[in-house]
Amino acid sequence: MDEYAILVFRDQPFSDEEQLAFAQRLDGQLHSRTGSAVLGNSRLGHEALSDISNVDEQGEILKSADRRRMYGLGNRLWHTDASFQDPPGRYSMLSARIVPPVGADTEFADMRAAYDALPPEIKAQLEGLRVHHSIAYSRQTLGFEFSEEEQEKLKGAVHPLVRTIPRSHRRSLYVASHASRIIDWPVPEGRLLLRDLIEHATQPEFVYRHAWRVGDLVIWDNRATMHRARPFDDAKYPRELRRVTTLDIAEPAIVASGS
Repeated sequence: MDEYAILVFRDQPFSDEEQLAFAQRLDGQLHSRTGSAVLGNSRLGHEALSDISNVDEQGEILKSADRRRMYGLGNRLWHTDASFQDPPGRYSMLSARIVPPVGADTEFADMRAAYDALPPEIKAQLEGLRVHHSIAYSRQTLGFEFSEEEQEKLKGAVHPLVRTIPRSHRRSLYVASHASRIIDWPVPEGRLLLRDLIEHATQPEFVYRHAWRVGDLVIWDNRATMHRARPFDDAKYPRELRRVTTLDIAEPAIVASGS
């Protein structure tokens, strides 16, 4: 994970319970305050298991105007999981259960390589900047509306624009569609800079496109990547994936001991 940030494991037939247990063993605490939680109870029955699907409780494809489908369309924006929370997400683990017979791929962008490729003067400009992340902001850019009660639960969180990944010590851009503004900057100027950085980071040389197969398990580091779903005919073909995301909490220091 420290070297590649995205790992692909084929032929992993997880059940929901096995996926949750695996994630806990791998990286400890699980994220449960996902944005979709404000829409109501998940059909999966576990708050840490995100339903990345286009079907309802009976397995029927969601209608085009269904609110759950409209919310899920936001996954087609470049994003990093749970950046709108504090603590945000560290590792996400997405398991493919049903895959359409047409392209329904996911793209990933390496935010470490994108940072490395920035000119020195831009790196200097970004130093010390902080960004407010809000899933309400990103969904509203697509016209999705939240009630006052829902917005109260989605106030967002503030994180550094450039992060240093522990262990590898590589620097990484931490921006995505949830990034609503740069703290202490005029909003228009901040959003223009964020847009420029996203466009820079999603050039083809920084992007990996994953073609899903049933049984795939893909694990990625949200601190070092962005991702987005690519469109397919979701009114015709069912697609079911399950995602678990771990909390990005401070890792205990390793202290050498000796006589």
